[in-house]
Amino acid sequence: MRIEIYTDGACSGNPGKGGYGILMRVPEKNYQKTFSKGFRKTTNNRMELLAVITALEKLKSTENDIHIYTDSKYVADAVNQNWISGWIRRGWKNVKNPDLWKRFIEVYQKHTPKLHWIKGHAGHFENELCDKLAVAAAASGQLETDVYFENMENNSLF
Repeated sequence: MRIEIYTDGACSGNPGKGGYGILMRVPEKNYQKTFSKGFRKTTNNRMELLAVITALEKLKSTENDIHIYTDSKYVADAVNQNWISGWIRRGWKNVKNPDLWKRFIEVYQKHTPKLHWIKGHAGHFENELCDKLAVAAAASGQLETDVYFENMENNSLF
């Protein structure tokens, strides 16, 4: 079965309040569902990546044809340009967001999705919907803590 996943991340300030939005769709069953979550202090790239991770973690079966559509070159190129292999070989040295990339690798290897980059803020209906979800989540009163990011920021000497 084909599953289409659209994702977006948003941040008000970078770092700042952030959120992600996800649309998951099964075209042949005419089914879709949205998800979003906000965080009190994070970055845009973390939200873009966390949206993809969260969507993949929601999948129950590894037998589907998964297509992920993201406007994040950071996420799409890491997979499609195979940057991740180099990051792993170098033991994640000088890689931003290693906590999320390690989590990503785990679910990516289970589902082996195809990642597609789409231009953001270009009138793409699903991308615009995910952007609205992400922005609303970041602006909500129910913000979670991006523990890794806040701990790294608080422990930084510079």
